[in-house]
Amino acid sequence: MNEQAPSVEQRFESSPVALGSWARQDTTWMLGLFGTAIGAGTLFLPINAGLGGFWPLLILALLAFPMTYYAHRGLTRFVLSGRDGADITDVVEEHFGLTAGACITLLYFLAIFPILLIYSVALTNTVGSFMEHQLHIAPPPRIVLSFVLILGLLAIVRCGEQATVKVMSLLVYPFIVALALLAVFLIPHWNGGILATATELPSGSAFLHTLWLAIPVMVFSFNHSPIISAFAVDQKRRYGEHADERSGQILSRAHLLMVAMVMFFVFSCVLTLSPSQLAEAKAQNLSILSYLANHFSNPTIEFAAPLIAFVAIAKSFLGHYIGASEGLKGLVLKTGKRPGAKALDRFTAAFMLVICWVVATLNPSILSMIESFGGPVIAAILFLMPMYAIRRVPAMRKYSGAMSNVFVVAVGLVAISAIVYSLAG
Repeated sequence: MNEQAPSVEQRFESSPVALGSWARQDTTWMLGLFGTAIGAGTLFLPINAGLGGFWPLLILALLAFPMTYYAHRGLTRFVLSGRDGADITDVVEEHFGLTAGACITLLYFLAIFPILLIYSVALTNTVGSFMEHQLHIAPPPRIVLSFVLILGLLAIVRCGEQATVKVMSLLVYPFIVALALLAVFLIPHWNGGILATATELPSGSAFLHTLWLAIPVMVFSFNHSPIISAFAVDQKRRYGEHADERSGQILSRAHLLMVAMVMFFVFSCVLTLSPSQLAEAKAQNLSILSYLANHFSNPTIEFAAPLIAFVAIAKSFLGHYIGASEGLKGLVLKTGKRPGAKALDRFTAAFMLVICWVVATLNPSILSMIESFGGPVIAAILFLMPMYAIRRVPAMRKYSGAMSNVFVVAVGLVAISAIVYSLAG
């Protein structure tokens, strides 16, 4: 990013390798992408997606893979189109100029950082509640608990990007197993649930309206754009001219895993609970795990729910931290200051620690609104910016003419318009 910032070659000293067969590092990244996307939001997805009825949910399930794969592949290709070692903020500046680069860097940071704050609050609440209700011990003061938890996660981050991704990929395993076991556990309790709405064919306008408002839910339930920049940089460093091909393979496998696992979990939940019960869970502002624990009065689920939530939040926090820190460093460098690499890392970590700690301690309820305002920005960066670049940037013109580009633009516009409509309402 500048003469004192750590280059990719400095951080990773190996040279590009031939594409070859699938490597362990590819699996690590696949699970890291999964880990960033599939977090606490997954535990609310059955409620949000199921309330629209059977047919909209079925359409969303069919659209889930192409929506997530083509959009994230486009953003990956955008980062790959820049010079060696350039992250997303550098590539925007390289292609669109200094002013656009500064604006996009600011928006990128403002879209991701609030989500990091939300995870800080959710992590503190989850652990505090678990200690009080399941372990029956008094949690430490919130100011202490939040500091210890956030400091612990930042300690992982300080070990380096590769170590962070490895920890995330390890955390994915228990989360996948937990989701699968919960979905299988519910099978004997399937009673048709959402199928009751399958015979009620909605009118065309009502169906499109429901689908329109539900698309952003799916888009952001599978969103892992904060880690895409670091992913693309590492693929280019590792595979050179073959980076596009290998990154596409990793993305496709990660998205297949996401869609298969999450939609199995979603359908298992909505086949167990009626639409009125899903509405009740939404009114109570409960995750699907908490509602199921109360619904079945099952101590196993009641004990497991906060542990699963902790893993989900922790791994998503790590993934979003990578994107937020990247944006903050880009903002600092675009002010014209040129701190050393270590000084910039320390400043970023200290800033993140203090702000996340303060917000987690205060526990404000307005954070969900902040996340909603970040939604349109994320959708614009993820869906529209790479497609615009395909038309404007010579290095990306080779990707023009594909029908998938039209699809990505259409989904992006639908997502942004639905989010703005929801906020206005």
